[in-house]
Amino acid sequence: MAVPFLLRSLYSSTKKSFSSSSPFTPSPSRFFSRAFSSAPAASTHPTVSPDPSRLRNVAVIAHVDHGKTTLMDRLLRQCGADIPHERAMDSINLEIERGITISSKVTSVLWKENELNLVDTPGHADFGGEVERVVGMVEGAVLVVDAGEGPLAQTKFVLAKALKYGLRPILLLNKVDRPSVTEEMCNEVESLVFDLFANLGATEEQLDFPVLYSSAKEGWASTTYTKDPPAEAKNMSQLLDAIVSHVLPPNANIDAPFQMLVSMMERDSYLGRILTGRVHSGVVRVGDRVHGLRNKDSGAEKIEDGKVVKVMKKRGTTMIVTDCAGAGDIVSIAGLSSPSIGHTVTSVEIMSALPTVELDPPTISMTFGVNDSPLAGRDGTHLTGGKIGDRLMAEAETNLAVNVLPGMSETFEVQGRGELQLGILIENMRREGFELSVSPPKVMYKTDNGQKLEPIEEVTIEVIIQFGVQCACACVWTFNIIMDLSQVNDEHVGFVMEALSHRRAEITDMGPVAGALGRTKLCLTCPSRGLVGYRSIFSSETRGTGFMHRAFLTYEKFRGPLGNVRKGVLVSVGYGPITAHALMSLEARGTLFVSPGMETYDGMIVGEHSRDTDLDVNPVRAKQLTNIRSASKDENVKLTPPRLMTLEEAIGYVASDELIEVTPKTIRLRKKYLDANKRKTMSKRQKE
Repeated sequence: MAVPFLLRSLYSSTKKSFSSSSPFTPSPSRFFSRAFSSAPAASTHPTVSPDPSRLRNVAVIAHVDHGKTTLMDRLLRQCGADIPHERAMDSINLEIERGITISSKVTSVLWKENELNLVDTPGHADFGGEVERVVGMVEGAVLVVDAGEGPLAQTKFVLAKALKYGLRPILLLNKVDRPSVTEEMCNEVESLVFDLFANLGATEEQLDFPVLYSSAKEGWASTTYTKDPPAEAKNMSQLLDAIVSHVLPPNANIDAPFQMLVSMMERDSYLGRILTGRVHSGVVRVGDRVHGLRNKDSGAEKIEDGKVVKVMKKRGTTMIVTDCAGAGDIVSIAGLSSPSIGHTVTSVEIMSALPTVELDPPTISMTFGVNDSPLAGRDGTHLTGGKIGDRLMAEAETNLAVNVLPGMSETFEVQGRGELQLGILIENMRREGFELSVSPPKVMYKTDNGQKLEPIEEVTIEVIIQFGVQCACACVWTFNIIMDLSQVNDEHVGFVMEALSHRRAEITDMGPVAGALGRTKLCLTCPSRGLVGYRSIFSSETRGTGFMHRAFLTYEKFRGPLGNVRKGVLVSVGYGPITAHALMSLEARGTLFVSPGMETYDGMIVGEHSRDTDLDVNPVRAKQLTNIRSASKDENVKLTPPRLMTLEEAIGYVASDELIEVTPKTIRLRKKYLDANKRKTMSKRQKE
């Protein structure tokens, strides 16, 4: 690791020094506390468009859980914004509940007479499309890397997108305040990131990236390694100064006609469509005549003529209204009802559309259809195929990483990046009152020269031994304890390797994690179809002490059928409420998914069989009542708590002949064909 670090030092010798003077705090009158859905305000932002040389457009990119959203909170607070709560940029309910960023958001702050447009991006691989469609709006990026974990799979993905668009990244080593992080570890992580830059084809300007050290949780950043900076330096001023000095201002022409590429879209009950994007050229003012264009094979096609009724800009956590915006700025406009993401809004004299962003193709698909089970219509309000189709088409307009293809019998094929992305869509629909049936995920294959190709993902796994942490806390280290820890570690690694071998995974690297006792790191390549549903299995096998990260790698030759990755299921042949008497005799057959009192029907899955074959059972059987007295008392029914699946677990669990019944209140597993005779007939056809 010494050679890359020496090369990195040569590049670092030409870095600029960053000042750490106090921030410029904007006046409260420049803020406008108004949500999208409220009535228009009388006060507006000043009508003078900002000087492009004073603008800096920056995206914050990182692997999941490396501290992007927390860093955004500290930057907003440093520049005087009023943060109502932690993770202020996560505005969607599911983002707040799950603690992850799902969609990209843009905001702006004022810093030393400069205006910084900051874009917060998701870190999960399934939401990579959110990163791809916003990196074209910025000139720089803050690459956040956990100083203890180093660059991971998604770090490589987001960095590749940033370098492809010519962005100049700033490396921010976060969480340096952890006790396990040392200066030597930071140097090693810096060398790994430098190697990653070089392997991804970075230019000399991109390789000359500044390195800062921070603790987003504590709210400070520094140009030199430290764990406890002085009290006057415990702020984000050095990072903001680095953005101003390192990131180039936008190359914009204010005198040219107005053009803007739409990168985000929201709906508002008062204003209609809110189109957000970077102004490519010219100036847009309230009242200007504009039209929407889209690229076709024959050229640009006009979508709609209209007038700009409002120009808005996010400032901190609020939305302000302005009269105009100039080239290089990121703004939102209202007045057009047809253009969407990827379209161009321009002056009426321009008839050429801007090039759209190229997105990676989807790798997985699921079929959405009408819920036709015997219990359909009890919970939801949107039941028909037409309403389901309209909702899916609306999702495809705002999320370019999702494709919707109409199918037969009121079904729709929804294509996306992963089961988490599609699971978020299903969860949003069920909260909106939809009832639907969902098929298991299917991998999207390709054919090249008659050869079948499938998507391959890069997987990084770290197995952590919780017992070692407890023993370390107790400070009781003996040779026998260390030997026991290594055996437990090998046991966990053995479970992981055995499970992934059935899923056609191939190990590329394996070894202990430097500086951490009881941690083993595995690097693998695995087909996407083999990773469907494995995350929950991995968590249970490692008892919650393991970490798994995955990201799309490439398309490769089909690796053959998967091994035995799941057992059979217990299928109900009765209709009505489930009884405790029936479940008591079924517990020996496998793991139950239901509890007494739940409703069931023919073809519904009520548990997992202990063997590899399906078994028909009757969970509604009641105890027969007689008039014969017995000397002994009735049996005391004691049942093991059932395994209640979440939506993500159900998506990864169902087989090809099964469906997921999704309602606002319940999630049920069922067979595709409810009749037992029909299932036997179809299974014979598949064998033939």
